[in-house]
Amino acid sequence: MRNTLTFALAVVSLLVALPAAANELDAAKAAGHVGEQADGFLGVAPGAPPSAQGLVSRINEERAVHYGEIAAKNETSPAAVAALAGKKLTDRTSSGQWIRGADGKWRKK
Repeated sequence: MRNTLTFALAVVSLLVALPAAANELDAAKAAGHVGEQADGFLGVAPGAPPSAQGLVSRINEERAVHYGEIAAKNETSPAAVAALAGKKLTDRTSSGQWIRGADGKWRKK
């Protein structure tokens, strides 16, 4: 039980911590260029300009590092951390923004 609580708190702290590119990410989401995915990573939304890929790659690299750190502290896999983060991030996505479900399909929330 303690490990589950520690794990959940670590994921929540990751979501609360603002990435260095928070303003850029918020703008890209609002513009419909990027969206949260069920796997805990960002994706380039349908119809987005090619320039969106750079932001997505940069933030996904940061997330992968954080997921790995949280997984190591909680003796679990980075994939498990990413999946929990993906659920929380897609749940917290604002209405009208893009999300990609576990089925791989993009939709506006």
